[in-house]
Amino acid sequence: MRGLRNAVIVIVAVVVVGAALAVYRATGGDAATTTIVGADRLTIGVKTDQPHVGLLKPNGRFEGFDVDVATYIAGRLGVDAEHVRFVPVTSENREKALRNGDVDLVVASYSITPQRKQDVTFGGPYYVAHQDILVRTGDSSIKNVSDLAGKKLCRVTGSNSWKRVTVEREVAAELVPAESYGDCVAKLRGPGHQLDAVSTDDLILAGYAIDGGPGTTMVNAPFTNEKYGVGIRKGDVEGCLAVNRALTEMYQRGIAKTMLTDWFGAVDFAVAITVPAFEGCT
Repeated sequence: MRGLRNAVIVIVAVVVVGAALAVYRATGGDAATTTIVGADRLTIGVKTDQPHVGLLKPNGRFEGFDVDVATYIAGRLGVDAEHVRFVPVTSENREKALRNGDVDLVVASYSITPQRKQDVTFGGPYYVAHQDILVRTGDSSIKNVSDLAGKKLCRVTGSNSWKRVTVEREVAAELVPAESYGDCVAKLRGPGHQLDAVSTDDLILAGYAIDGGPGTTMVNAPFTNEKYGVGIRKGDVEGCLAVNRALTEMYQRGIAKTMLTDWFGAVDFAVAITVPAFEGCT
């Protein structure tokens, strides 16, 4: 009888462990987190005001490099374009949108940082941008980040770009608040010299430089590496690994190069066309 009882215990233990492992695999290691793998529909958060990166057009359609990357990832996950819904996110609410389940993914010029990794699992990066500076055409007083000392620099709510200047490099710029980089560029171009410079990732600045017409110029003095990640709900390791496989294919098949050339080829700066080194899905 003792042998039979021990055998039953072993069988029960195997069943329990097997069920737990199935839950673990389905949730990326966190039983409270579902995975994007196997989804038949996806809601993806993107920016709305960044030309050539993430832009909401008057006809209600989203376009830009981030949108193309998101669409490609969805396709590789088995979700066709008709079943992908894009929704607006801002620099301030990206983590909240993921945490609340309002979106399944965020592809929104979302730089990977140690602080953000506490709340978000990141796939990628899908691109490594470099922070640069946008100034009014003809302003020769700003040639690099050090020249921002004493200048009016835009500070966007929820963005880390201004910290790269005033905190990390201790450049004493005068910070001017704004809700978005679109707001920043409008203030830079507008009357009254509300701003002297906008500093953020080069892809974002390049998009504004292309679409804005005359009046602004990129300094072309990069001073950081900004790893653009695909934001995924915390703990979805399986989903993260699937995203990384899709991104690897995107570069290896030359699709990333085509996207980058199509969106940013009109600006004089070198885009990276090799697969970025991934951060890992922990």
